[in-house]
Amino acid sequence: MKRLINYHKYGRQEWAQFHGEYRHNIAAADLQQLKSVGDQISLEDVQEIYAPLRHLLHLYLNNYQQLSNAKARFLGQKPHQVPFIIGISGSVAVGKSTTARLLKMMLQRAYPQYKIEQITTDGFLYPNAELAARHLTADKGFPWSYDNEKLLRFLEDVKADQGPVTYPVYSHQINDVLPDQQEQIEHPDILIMEGINVLQLPQNQQIYVSDYFDFAIYVDADPQLIEQWYLHRFQGFLAWQRAHPDPTNFYYQFLEQPEDQVLVFAHRVWQETNYRNLLEYIAPTMQRADLILHKTTNHFIDKVYLRKY
Repeated sequence: MKRLINYHKYGRQEWAQFHGEYRHNIAAADLQQLKSVGDQISLEDVQEIYAPLRHLLHLYLNNYQQLSNAKARFLGQKPHQVPFIIGISGSVAVGKSTTARLLKMMLQRAYPQYKIEQITTDGFLYPNAELAARHLTADKGFPWSYDNEKLLRFLEDVKADQGPVTYPVYSHQINDVLPDQQEQIEHPDILIMEGINVLQLPQNQQIYVSDYFDFAIYVDADPQLIEQWYLHRFQGFLAWQRAHPDPTNFYYQFLEQPEDQVLVFAHRVWQETNYRNLLEYIAPTMQRADLILHKTTNHFIDKVYLRKY
């Protein structure tokens, strides 16, 4: 990790003291349901890492609501709901989705009166056919493989609280955007958006995704560890296919291939696509986050970095 100048650094036990008055009501069974394949998370993580983070989000949310109401009064307007948006970024296989789902669950239980939604930016990738037509198949996941205009319109409509807002859906089963299928969110109080691209800098654009965020989190780890987690996840998906064969599933194509050959393929995908994307386009966005969760072996969060200013 590069030196983080504008951050306070906290060890796990020091960070654990910042939980405030909140006591989590998360059970081990909850964690089994929400964690991603190959990810690791424990009740100790909830108590020592995520309870303080939820308390911090509580402070940000309260200040945000007060400021939104004060700004409306300043402009002579009636105070109105402005959704609070949380962005979560980091490498493929680092555990973004688990973090997003856990935060959603904790916020729902802390704020039963609020409507809390969670989405991923995967649906804003160009469909595979369009990537092929643009000769971008090998660049899937890189900044230019997303329909950024559609993503920005979505965030603009959510932030403006325009009513039901639709968004495209990505299927990891077929590894493609589902054609003619959309989901919608309506009047969220809090939206959690996770994706590898959410903190990336504008490229000749006046505004970008992170400009809509009110709090941003980056999940970090050594790339060698992330590669292990990626390969382990790949093997997990493959094992599921062996137990539940499905010809429509992306991993079905590997069932008849020798396992060592499949692992060579997975390693090549990591090196040529995911690692290069991490190195060149994802990791450089880390210092745009308000908070960084640093992981070590077995997804253990050993350090937390909180932006100073």
